[in-house]
Formats: sequence, C-alpha cells, structure tokens
Amino acid sequence: MITVVGPTAAGKSALSIALAHELGGEVVNADSMQLYRGMDVGTAKLTVAERAGVPHHLLDIWDVTVPAAVAEYQRLARAAIDDILARDRVPLLVGGSGLYLRAVLEEFEFPGTDPAIRARLEAELAAGGPAPLHERLRQRDPAAAENILPSNGRRIVRALEVIELTGRPFTATLPQPTPHYDALQIGVDRQAAALDERIARRVDLMWAGGLLDEVRALIPLGLRDGRTSSRALGYQQALAELDGELSTELAKASTVQGTRRFVRRQRSWFKRDKAIHWLDGAGDNLVADALALAR
Repeated sequence: MITVVGPTAAGKSALSIALAHELGGEVVNADSMQLYRGMDVGTAKLTVAERAGVPHHLLDIWDVTVPAAVAEYQRLARAAIDDILARDRVPLLVGGSGLYLRAVLEEFEFPGTDPAIRARLEAELAAGGPAPLHERLRQRDPAAAENILPSNGRRIVRALEVIELTGRPFTATLPQPTPHYDALQIGVDRQAAALDERIARRVDLMWAGGLLDEVRALIPLGLRDGRTSSRALGYQQALAELDGELSTELAKASTVQGTRRFVRRQRSWFKRDKAIHWLDGAGDNLVADALALAR
C-alpha cells in the first residue's frame, strides 16, 4: 500500500488522484475532520466530480455529534485496506492526521479508559476551558503538550487520563514502530512561505464557498454539541462569527493563524518518521517522481 501524507494544503489530494489512476488505486481517507458528514467546505473535502472516478473510503461516516475515536477509525481503515488488497487494487492512505495514520500503519494498541477520571477531567474542561489542562499536561509530559493544540480539549483530556491511568507520560505509552502493513510512505510539502499563501487562499475560498451556510445547516444536527467537530479549524471560527463574537475578517484571520500553527505541528510529527520519502508539492515532476518511488 501507499500513504500520501504531509501538512494541510500541500497538495496530497491531487497527487493521490493521479496515483490512483496510474496504479489502479483506491483512496482511504486519513483526515480526521473529513470523517464527518456535512463537513465539506471547511475540510476541503473533494467533491464527487473532483474524485474523478476514484473510489474513496471513510468519508462521511460519522455524525457531527460523534467524538473522534482513533481506535474505531483504526478498525474501519484496516477493514477498507484489507478489502482493497483482496481485490488486487492499491490502497492509498491519504491525509494529514498523524495519529490516525500511525494507528493504521503500525501495531498500535490503545491504553484503556476510566469513566470516572474522564468525567472529572471533562468537568474541569467545561468549567475552565482547555488552557489550565494544557498547562498541566505541559508540566507532566512536555512532548505530548508540544504535539497537542492548546485548544484541543478532547485530546488534552485523553492524554491526562492516560497519564493518571498508567502513571507514565502519555508519549511513553505510544509503542515503538512495528509495521502492520508493507507500505511506501510519500510525503508532500512546500516551502513555508508558499504554503502560508495557499492556506490564506484556501480560507478565503472556504468563506466564499459557503462555509457559513454549511455551519448554519449543521447547527440543528448538533454541531455545537460535537466535542470534536465544533472545535475543527474554520468551524470553531464560523460559529463565533455567527454568534457575533468575531467579524468575518477576524474569523478568517483566526482560521489562517490556527491552520499555520497546525501545519507546524504536522511537520514536527511527520519529520520524525525517516521512512517518509519527501517530495515538493510545487514540483513540475511531482507525479512522475511519486510514480518512480511506487514502481
């Protein structure tokens, strides 16, 4: 199988479509926000026409009220990949959600959970927001705090829960890499300034393309109550704009800034994996270079 990984807006989707056509492949989504039904504009989810006849798996599988669950994603993604392999097709695991990708590619068992600890931490999150919990995580496990956004209360709670359960840093519970699949990993990135421009342009297109209308339609379906979906980049800001807390320009600027911070974390995560073959997303020979690796 082949993975196409890298930061947001680098050009992973376009490359995956080209590779799928050349190699007889099917795409398995590894973008955690594209798992949600109705979250299309703000996640840059490819339309059916843009998929150009390439089958895509694990898009639109969860309601916006469902909290993200990496263990469940692991099960579903491996089932899709195994089915594709059984049909002598090439699975292309595509996305920028590092933990989701690792959960599929490696032998990865998840620590248990404790409802009492989880409830207590979630009550703290509801009462005081994510900042105090993120500071606690920084003190107990700096490496985990570095890789979890300060605004991502759900992941902060999970990390603190695992620390309490195991008595070890959250990062210490992550296993050493043992491959589950024989995979070629292709990374797509661009120069920082160029990617910053693409992010700003993408955010402009999100608002011009109807993000606010999309969010309005998702509110009656429970978007505000979605512990994961409501905090997604763009959706959090759009909700604030609809609530009168941010102007359009401030909502867009906050989304751009948050996405650029997220990209830095994505790079930090992926650059640690020496098995990834990095290609320039702006290169004239991107597809040819990726095919040469695959063949």
